[in-house]
Amino acid sequence: MFRHLCKSSRLFCASLALMLPAAAPLGHARPADGTRVEVWITTADHALALAPSTPGRFGDAAENDRLHIAINDRQRYQEMVGFGASLTDSSAWLIQHKLDPGQRDALLKELFGRQPGGLGLSFSRLTIGASDFSRHHYSLADTPDGKPDPELEHFSIEPNRGDVIPVARAMLALNPQLKIMASPWSAPAWMKDSNSLIQGRLLPRYYDAFSRYLLRYVDAYAAEGIPIFALTVQNEPDYEPKDYPGMRLNAAARARLIGDHLGPMIAARGTGPQLFDWDHNWDKPGEPLGVLSDPAANRYVDAVAWHCYGGDVSAQTPVHEAFPDKDAYMTECSGGDWEPVRSGGLPLQARSIIIRSARHWARGALFWNLALDENNGPNAGGCHTCRGVVTIDSRTGAVSRTDEYYALAHASRFVRPGAHRIASGETGGDLDNVAFRNADDGSLVLLVTNAARQPRRFTVGHDGRRFAYTLPPRSLATFVWNPGAARDD
Repeated sequence: MFRHLCKSSRLFCASLALMLPAAAPLGHARPADGTRVEVWITTADHALALAPSTPGRFGDAAENDRLHIAINDRQRYQEMVGFGASLTDSSAWLIQHKLDPGQRDALLKELFGRQPGGLGLSFSRLTIGASDFSRHHYSLADTPDGKPDPELEHFSIEPNRGDVIPVARAMLALNPQLKIMASPWSAPAWMKDSNSLIQGRLLPRYYDAFSRYLLRYVDAYAAEGIPIFALTVQNEPDYEPKDYPGMRLNAAARARLIGDHLGPMIAARGTGPQLFDWDHNWDKPGEPLGVLSDPAANRYVDAVAWHCYGGDVSAQTPVHEAFPDKDAYMTECSGGDWEPVRSGGLPLQARSIIIRSARHWARGALFWNLALDENNGPNAGGCHTCRGVVTIDSRTGAVSRTDEYYALAHASRFVRPGAHRIASGETGGDLDNVAFRNADDGSLVLLVTNAARQPRRFTVGHDGRRFAYTLPPRSLATFVWNPGAARDD
């Protein structure tokens, strides 16, 4: 059980195993006796890493604790799709070519399997053509002479056959519930006013061809056994990077592309995929609001996709309130070596991307690269200080696990697809929380971060009962209990 969950010495792990109570298999609470709460904890230094801890027990808490989390599972919000990370070209290449078959099988089972001990990741993202985390720049409809090809005679997913396609298939084999979205970083160069994958804008005369390009991708991947759940029309459409593929596509352009071209094409198919708008930061909510306010585009947009690199996660809620029939998703956030991520560490990543995004209506949350190497690559431009959910040593295949891994694990291992977020009171200060009710067995899951450098004691109340718990400094915990048979509510 402690094979890769304990980061200290073998002696420490053995001592920890002796001190902790016997626990059910990770990810499933032991059949409840009505009072017991299973607990798993990770500390910022990974001395405890998804470690089963002393159980909580309803009935041992007074009612005068200042920090209290009230749980109401009768008040339900969005249904969850899940948690995960992007299978970038770099991630797929490392997994497919820098791990031997045994290492690759073990890692993918750990990430996407649910039993025994898997994270059960249930949401992922692919790039349509190259991103900065590719080994070279390309689209799926490059032409030998750079001339326009509006009939897409040169379309091909051949660049993905050696890595992305086999790894994505393996992920789906382990978790058939896995939902995969896809985003382009650029249209083919011949569709743009820059005539380059780098910078530029999509020419309106190619809106139709670009829409067909995206759906050719969906169909080509479906033929490979990889269903695409959702598309965005452009990654980070308010940014033109200078050294990797990108394309500016403002709200007015996206509204025309979606409302007059791609949306009607998807509607005529009758089989999807879903369309998510924006796929960019919290700091410009006016952009998705502009698309959703367009009557033609609105009817085809299913959700708004958000990134974490600017603004605050609370921006998701006013957009949801303005258009409550549209879902929200957190579709990109990278860990890495910069502030405030460097000093905030695990509690910051878990609070911002898992806990608060869900509290602000996200049905799913994705970190960026699933895997990078010891040099934060390979990449072709862009971020040189980003890190993956796991780090693969390209020389040996050894795998190490980052803060993002544990932030995901504390959610995905316990909150299953189809769960609903439920009401949970906010304590303020250093503690943040979010709660869920699993649909299959009625179990309740509470995630709590303690960002303080001191232990924090708090109480949790549910159905007129309370338990108390003290979290270590700078830690993340998952609490699981089963209140009994489902009620008629």
